Amino acid sequence: MSKTASATSNPVSGPLDGVKVLDMSRILAAPWTAQLLADMGAEVIKVERPGLGDDSRRLTPYSKLPDGSRGESTFYLSANRGKRSITIDISKPEGQELIRKLAAQSDVLIENYKVGDLKRYGLDYESLSKINPRLIYCSVTGFGQTGPYAPRPGYDNIFQAMSGIMSVTGAPAGEKGEGPTKIGNSMSDMLAGLFAAVGICAALRDQTTEGKGRYIDVALLDSSFASLSHLIQWYLSLNEIPPRRGAEGNGGMPAGLFRCADGKDLVITAGNDAQWLRLAEAIGVMHLTTEERFKTVANRSDNRRQLMPLLDDVLITRPLAHWLELLDKAGVPAGPVNNIADVLEDENAEIRGLTVTVPHPQFPELKTVASPIKFADMAEDAVPLPPPLLGEHTDLILREVLQLAPAEIAALKDKKVV
Repeated sequence: MSKTASATSNPVSGPLDGVKVLDMSRILAAPWTAQLLADMGAEVIKVERPGLGDDSRRLTPYSKLPDGSRGESTFYLSANRGKRSITIDISKPEGQELIRKLAAQSDVLIENYKVGDLKRYGLDYESLSKINPRLIYCSVTGFGQTGPYAPRPGYDNIFQAMSGIMSVTGAPAGEKGEGPTKIGNSMSDMLAGLFAAVGICAALRDQTTEGKGRYIDVALLDSSFASLSHLIQWYLSLNEIPPRRGAEGNGGMPAGLFRCADGKDLVITAGNDAQWLRLAEAIGVMHLTTEERFKTVANRSDNRRQLMPLLDDVLITRPLAHWLELLDKAGVPAGPVNNIADVLEDENAEIRGLTVTVPHPQFPELKTVASPIKFADMAEDAVPLPPPLLGEHTDLILREVLQLAPAEIAALKDKKVV
């Protein structure tokens, strides 16, 4: 990986400082991967279609500019910080050649085209690895490169359904509103993006020490399934399908959601017997701890349907703040059910740096979601690049990265290659 400064140098210096990434992806999972790498110092060039760009640029809702007019898609803004954008029509031979030249200078290429699409243009791993044997080529697709579903398209809710995530999410059987439920955010995309980033970072080690590249195949369905972890092991070990548990936790009991006197919701998890005793003392139900059916974690789990209503009756008598203070003093894990505004208004959000403000040509300032990965030696005042406008850096990249002459750039524009 190169450590020399370039036209695409990232102002954020981190462990991936100097790693050059060619991001040929769109929508969410793979762009999220590229953004994670940029947050750790990588230089990322985002390739987009001329005139159209990343499909996510057209997903609602849109941000509002200072004059009230429509700005960029909030969806797009969430996954493209730290990149520079170039437009290239890869259906044209000249566009394909530009990708080959960029790939020859890159350490990593990320793409999420349908299986086989890039091979038609000679931009698959086998073709590009001949030009750059050190290239790490990561494909992020719905179903992976093999198997009967490989050619299929898909979106997050499809993968949450097919992987089993929805089967264990939602109100338990027999309760109001029962049935499979999608997790609120695009969890399958997030998981695949994270797994892809981990795979790329591992491959970079080999590239550095052995000078070789790798092909990485990441599927949203595989990633979603793997995330079920202990629930899958439950089935593999006992041949039992895990049930939906609503807001209940997967470890310890009691563990669930309780309504307080002010209408606000509280989540409590007593993960072991010691925490159960502290909880019971704090809320005044010590008499329950002597009952055989509630003495141990196993007993409480088996009798959760009898225990939870007894706690409901107590916790509904006082407001949320009252219980939070008592439980915090007692050392019992508990927290409020926050919406996004609640999270950001909490002083913890600023201390932990949950958002990062970046300059943007359309806004006085633009707040984006910060990377949760924090390295002690990274400069806290480094300002990441904003999500780029469509083709914002096309001329810069053609001129300074690919060393094209003005006449060559003009010719590419005349042919609508860029």
